[in-house]
Amino acid sequence: MRKTYGSGSGGVEALAGVTIGFQSGTLNAVMGPSGSGKSTFLHCTAGLDRPTSGSIVFDGEEITGLGEVALTRLRRERIGFVFQSFNLLPALTVVQNVTLPMKLAGREPDHALVAEVIARVGLSDRTGHRPNELSGGQQQRVAIARALVTQPAVIFADEPTGALDTRTALEVLTLLRESVEQAGQTVVMVTHDPVAASYADRVVFLADGRLVGELQQPTAEAVAERLTHLGAWDERPQRQAPSRSGGGY
Repeated sequence: MRKTYGSGSGGVEALAGVTIGFQSGTLNAVMGPSGSGKSTFLHCTAGLDRPTSGSIVFDGEEITGLGEVALTRLRRERIGFVFQSFNLLPALTVVQNVTLPMKLAGREPDHALVAEVIARVGLSDRTGHRPNELSGGQQQRVAIARALVTQPAVIFADEPTGALDTRTALEVLTLLRESVEQAGQTVVMVTHDPVAASYADRVVFLADGRLVGELQQPTAEAVAERLTHLGAWDERPQRQAPSRSGGGY
């Protein structure tokens, strides 16, 4: 897959030929220096942008040539999104924000499923609250519930802990980890944080729009060392990654 912005001498090659696949039921982190192509990669694989060349196979279906209507349907029904900025509608309650993708798709919400997902993210006592009545961590929990409620094939997360404090970030990462282990979801997460990446089964590294390496069963220390070699990690204090319970992944 390649992605070029502009043309001629002024063109910028954001992705310079990336070929990769992600196994179903795994949590994957995508990392690299600023300008490495991480966000472009996520946007193209999630159907938010189109590659200049190459193909994207999503859940067994080639999506590169789909029209806008079909892509919109794909994103609503088979993809979940979690962003750093939460992207909640301020006038809607927790329940209304969570069920919004289903209503946009013209589907009647499964109220039992909605209640189950909201309970899973620990917000059963906040269902009638609006975003301005919630903490940042609670808002991100709403965003995760919104991503889960359509039971998508893949959840794409773009810096999901970037706006959160350390404790809340770890709670959000635990929820993403649980969505893989308990619900069998597939998660692809762009992050700059080695601790966040340590929750993944696999970390892939991009630099200058190219795939330059990966780590299986990563630790925060191993990720930080690899990023240092890529020039993507400075000497700031690193958070200690808690151990992951349960094993089996």
